[in-house]
Amino acid sequence: MSSALTLYNSLPTYLTVGALLFGLGVYGIVSRRTLIGMLIAAELILAGASLNFMAFNRFTAPDPVTGQVFALFIMAIAAAEAAIGLSIVIALYRQYKSIDAEDAVHLKG
Repeated sequence: MSSALTLYNSLPTYLTVGALLFGLGVYGIVSRRTLIGMLIAAELILAGASLNFMAFNRFTAPDPVTGQVFALFIMAIAAAEAAIGLSIVIALYRQYKSIDAEDAVHLKG
């Protein structure tokens, strides 16, 4: 039981999980062809960055509000990115009947 609490209360554990989320997001953006998959991967990148901010906030910051404020900003950016991205996907689907990222090259505006 003691080793589980030590693992839970260590900064490298949180940083490793955050790095894994960030790496999965980067891999998802590079490997996915559909825009929906790319949006989900971008959310993973933002979640990894937010987790790292919260981990540094918990273990190193003298002011406990700093990392939480950054995490809230990241969540706001993620919500705006999802809304704008989904509207672009809907416009792309209406025009080309496909959500393939290759078709987005033909959009003009």
